[in-house]
Amino acid sequence: MIEEDLYRSGQPNELNFPFLEKLGLKTVVWLAPEEPNQRFLNFIDDQDIKWQHLGVMSSVNALDPITEEVVLAALEIILNPRNHPMTVMCNLGRHRTGTIVGCLRKLQKWNLTSIFEEYRRYAGPKVRVLNEQFIELFDTDLVRVPVNRPKWL
Repeated sequence: MIEEDLYRSGQPNELNFPFLEKLGLKTVVWLAPEEPNQRFLNFIDDQDIKWQHLGVMSSVNALDPITEEVVLAALEIILNPRNHPMTVMCNLGRHRTGTIVGCLRKLQKWNLTSIFEEYRRYAGPKVRVLNEQFIELFDTDLVRVPVNRPKWL
């Protein structure tokens, strides 16, 4: 859980589907360049969940940092309460998802120490300095905050 009705994860497997069903998701933001497995795509379709594949907007190389374009598109979706409950995910829920969450935290006016602590908690031993640098330099003035924004912003 990132905030109320906003979650993060890596790609779920079939054992996770009952839990996801209980969340009543309206939207999934997928940040990896490749498609998830077909069972997950079938689950999304069966549950009538809106699918936002933003990974196709970025590089095909999984090690490339996420782009500003992807972050802004993801935040626009995240900040629209009509898309909630929602989850933000990539393959493992670490780097791309962590960068999006870090930029959201910056928008929420968290201090950088707290943002990086959260990023590192999920990234584990595979912290990517380029992602932390991206978060630090991310210009929150580029984000269009809607009038009807979530109460946690």
